[in-house]
Amino acid sequence: MLENVRQSLINLSNEHPDDAKILYECASTRDMLGLEKEAVPYYKKAVALGTLEREDLRGTYLGLGSTYRCIGQYEEAIASLTEGISLFPADHSLKVFLALAKYNVKDFTGSIQLLLDSLLETSSCQHVQLYNRAIRYYRDHLDEIW
Repeated sequence: MLENVRQSLINLSNEHPDDAKILYECASTRDMLGLEKEAVPYYKKAVALGTLEREDLRGTYLGLGSTYRCIGQYEEAIASLTEGISLFPADHSLKVFLALAKYNVKDFTGSIQLLLDSLLETSSCQHVQLYNRAIRYYRDHLDEIW
């Protein structure tokens, strides 16, 4: 079924090469089919056109950053996800994928800090929130021994 969707989107993208929404859907479908390398140019062009609606733009940054990470282009992943976060600072999914990319480049401190920040900002668990102050402190003192 996804292959049929991919074929339909190829036809649509050929008919409408400057339709950012179609390009975004082309990229997303390729990702779902495991064709990440094919998805990258569609994501990039969709962003470059500058006409995506807000939620699709957010999804494009997430998809592009995640795709770059999956194909081992970690610096590009970090750049894309960081740009996405600058536009959507409240989106914790972008931050989690950025943490994964930072892990891949061995920025373990940056990775765990992003994850802890997202945990504290999104968790409704009373036990996590009970230790909010301590977790925030340890976030900035990961390597200290007392």
